[in-house]
Amino acid sequence: MATELRWALLIISALVIGGLLIHGLWSVRRKERSESTSKSDPAIASETNSTTSTARDDEPEIGEINLTAVDEEPVAVHESEVEDKAEPEKNESESEPVAEPSDFIILHISMPEGLTMAGSKLLPCVLSLGFKYSEEGFFNRHVEPSGNGPVMFRLVNSFNPGTFDIDNMEQFSTAGVSLFMTLPCEGDSLAAFNMLHSAAKKLAEEFGAEVLDSNREPLSVAMVRTYVEKVREYAA
Repeated sequence: MATELRWALLIISALVIGGLLIHGLWSVRRKERSESTSKSDPAIASETNSTTSTARDDEPEIGEINLTAVDEEPVAVHESEVEDKAEPEKNESESEPVAEPSDFIILHISMPEGLTMAGSKLLPCVLSLGFKYSEEGFFNRHVEPSGNGPVMFRLVNSFNPGTFDIDNMEQFSTAGVSLFMTLPCEGDSLAAFNMLHSAAKKLAEEFGAEVLDSNREPLSVAMVRTYVEKVREYAA
């Protein structure tokens, strides 16, 4: 009886081991078949790549991050960047086309480091020089002090956003302003430049500031002559 029981246990153990081996071989072959199918089937491969790509698209690129400067920075009032501000005003009665701006004369009035121009003082000074406030937020000097006629030159804030809020000048201050005129200029361009230069000097004297040229260097006699020659070229 013991012998028969021992043989029965041996047979059962052999069957169990054999079953485990067969199941293991079947699992390995199924895995190999699945990998082979994935490689040979473009649809499956495409679906896998699409899932991976979607996961990556959710991650923001460094270039997509927008960093906004909060410090006040000087407005780049250079010749290539004032075309929008320099468009001459048009009257409905004018029938002759206005010449497109080709060049610019720019002067900066810069305060000493650490000092600013108070808006409460700047406004009456600018108005006394014949400037008129425009809807765009700039001060324009027209041919006529009353504000009639074409604009000869403009005054803008040298710091962002470049404009003035005339309703809040009491709370306003800036470290500098800029004057610029377009060439060719309506009317007597040489007279317009002389007025622009004179206005720049008066503003500088009023606030203890310095007049700088387009390169933000102290305005020299030689540079004034260069500007005059440039104006004469367009006036000819």
